[in-house]
Amino acid sequence: MGTIEFRDIYKSFGNNHVLRGVSVTVQSGQVFFVIGQSGAGKSVLVKHLVGLIRPDQGRVLLDGVDVTDFQEKEFYPIRKRCAMVFQNSTLFDSMTLQENVALPIRKHLGVTVDEAQEMALEKLKLVGMQRHAERYPADFGDGMRKKVAIARALTLDPEFVIFDEPTTGIDPISAAMVDKLIRHLSDALGVTSIVISHDLRSIFGIADRIAMLYKGQLILDGSQQAFKESDNPIVQQFIQGLPEGPMEV
Repeated sequence: MGTIEFRDIYKSFGNNHVLRGVSVTVQSGQVFFVIGQSGAGKSVLVKHLVGLIRPDQGRVLLDGVDVTDFQEKEFYPIRKRCAMVFQNSTLFDSMTLQENVALPIRKHLGVTVDEAQEMALEKLKLVGMQRHAERYPADFGDGMRKKVAIARALTLDPEFVIFDEPTTGIDPISAAMVDKLIRHLSDALGVTSIVISHDLRSIFGIADRIAMLYKGQLILDGSQQAFKESDNPIVQQFIQGLPEGPMEV
């Protein structure tokens, strides 16, 4: 299993300096959280890994291989290794849950319809949704649809899964189920999870390591305990949810 390195990443969009020299390493099998306020550069950072964004300066390495300057076609195998689960589940309403999960299998693996359906059912089993395989996304709430989106992300057996705000907008019980699933993927399957979040319950529930960004810079990279014990006032304001402090809103 691989290691991801972001080395001294800078990225601006016009006059908006989103990342200002961020360096972090994600080790194999970790549940690694990237946290911070909205606009801190969390999503921008991880999108560099799969070539959705290119850095203005700095390097991105996967298993020690510099992928920063890869061309579009060179990113195809990387995107098979690195699945993304977006904040919105993006399921097709006209397809059953099983058909939604089978779609990327048919597209990428060149198997028959029946084989794809069987493989999709196995992925639905991983997230506890197999008994609902023939039902449609509209039959379920956001939390259950998120689990199906995770099943779909697992179709190509990725080493890395990037979760973009996986618990935002869903009820606490569904959020806890999603957290449990992310933890299970790491513990049982060895999947490396990169979770973009500001959900404190999730952060201090399942994270192995946490990297906090503030104004495009890395404020702290460490364990849950390191964050709880930090004397950085910005860190403490964020993890305690305090309305007053040095952090600018």
